[in-house]
Amino acid sequence: MDTIVSNSALLSMPSLPPVRTVTSNSYSPTTSALALSTKKLFSGFFHSSGSQRRQLGLRNSSSSARTVPKFTVASGGGIQQINETQFQDTVLNSDRPVLVEFVANWCGPCRLISPAMEWVAQEYRDRLTVVKIDHDANPKLIEEYKVYGLPALILFTNGREVPESRREGAITKVKLKEYVDALLESVSLA
Repeated sequence: MDTIVSNSALLSMPSLPPVRTVTSNSYSPTTSALALSTKKLFSGFFHSSGSQRRQLGLRNSSSSARTVPKFTVASGGGIQQINETQFQDTVLNSDRPVLVEFVANWCGPCRLISPAMEWVAQEYRDRLTVVKIDHDANPKLIEEYKVYGLPALILFTNGREVPESRREGAITKVKLKEYVDALLESVSLA
């Protein structure tokens, strides 16, 4: 059996703010910011002038340029960001294990695990080097190591990829610690 809830019942719920209809372009203290922004967004949207659209942060529909927000996966003090030219010296010629993280600015899971990766770089700095490689700027490495999912983690030691070290996708800090501990244990036993 379907339950029908009226608009007045929804508005009377304590978790929802009251919504008022704005009938003029003027702002009064009793007009909620949400209602005002909604009115600005939808009133005259299809018939608004270019200047009105720019005020709303919109582009003319005839414009082919699109504004895409830029996100970056920042590297803190513990993680070194490298590129294809630095890979040989930093990773393959390293005398200690190197955890390589392949990331991209557009990758949500990459941004999600960034704080945990910073923690790993700091926590294991005496036993492990952590580097970050931008997926889009380093296509040769992506092709060579067959990185299909992001973020991708690969451990290298003695110039080679450690078998079974590859991990793709987001990971919690606890699981990341377990992953790194297991890898470092397997490397020390070999």
